[in-house]
Amino acid sequence: MGPQGTRPHLGGVSETALWTLYMRAHEARRPDRLIEDPKAIELVAALDYPFLERFGLDEQDIAEGEALRTRVFDDEVRRFLRGDPEGTVVTLGGGLETQFWRADNGRARWISVDLPEVVGLRRRLLPESPRQRLVACSVLDDRWMDEVDLTRGVLMTVKGLFQYFQPAEVHRLVAACAERFPGAVMVFEAPARWLSTRMRQGRVRTPAGTAPPPTYWGMDPREARRIRGAHPNIVEWTDLPLPPGRGRVYGRQLPWIARTPVVRNWKPVWITRLRFGDDPSGGSPGHTRHEPRVRPADR
Repeated sequence: MGPQGTRPHLGGVSETALWTLYMRAHEARRPDRLIEDPKAIELVAALDYPFLERFGLDEQDIAEGEALRTRVFDDEVRRFLRGDPEGTVVTLGGGLETQFWRADNGRARWISVDLPEVVGLRRRLLPESPRQRLVACSVLDDRWMDEVDLTRGVLMTVKGLFQYFQPAEVHRLVAACAERFPGAVMVFEAPARWLSTRMRQGRVRTPAGTAPPPTYWGMDPREARRIRGAHPNIVEWTDLPLPPGRGRVYGRQLPWIARTPVVRNWKPVWITRLRFGDDPSGGSPGHTRHEPRVRPADR
């Protein structure tokens, strides 16, 4: 742990790393908490930052939603490591994510890719262990791909990042990963397209009244088809629902939406697992590509 009173200097998209950290720590302090995250509590205590002034708190929705999305990603990491205990977990744009301390199995390798200012702060607060590696670059810079050991299984997680990219950038990155990492898995989340539009228009605010950074990409059925078709080596698409929460929104409304076909595509957040095939070329030159298999969640 870094020194007490560390002052972070993050702005724009990078500042969202502090927002999600704050939400996880707030949820982890509750007696009826939905996640265990003592490391997030430690980090918030170590930072000299006006969390409440910048972000505020919404007891009903925001922290609960962050906790439930975090649980989905943690479950996917644990699922991957059960099948490949010495695999590599690559976190793209993870910010001050503390998943290593929640989901590590003691054998896996972990790589975190983020912008230099975020990696610098993370190094001050959470020094690398022998099984962790920090890579300071944009995730759109494919240099980070050279750091991944292809002799191990690979799981890539992308939480709260893709929406800040242009659609073409998302498609290119997903396609590049499908090409470079045959047999790997990618789990990513995206706001619904209608929610992304509202955020871009400044119609979504934190409880403190501040506006999140503008978003440029969101998910709907048409965009889902584009992602599935981004590369021939994308062979499976699985929609991952949120677990039920305790409040009105996450305990009743969203579970009902998730299981009701007519309105299912209006859910505010999509979490998806992509599996890449073993052949990065997608087959021989005469190969006819089929749509990737779409599976319900099997968690």
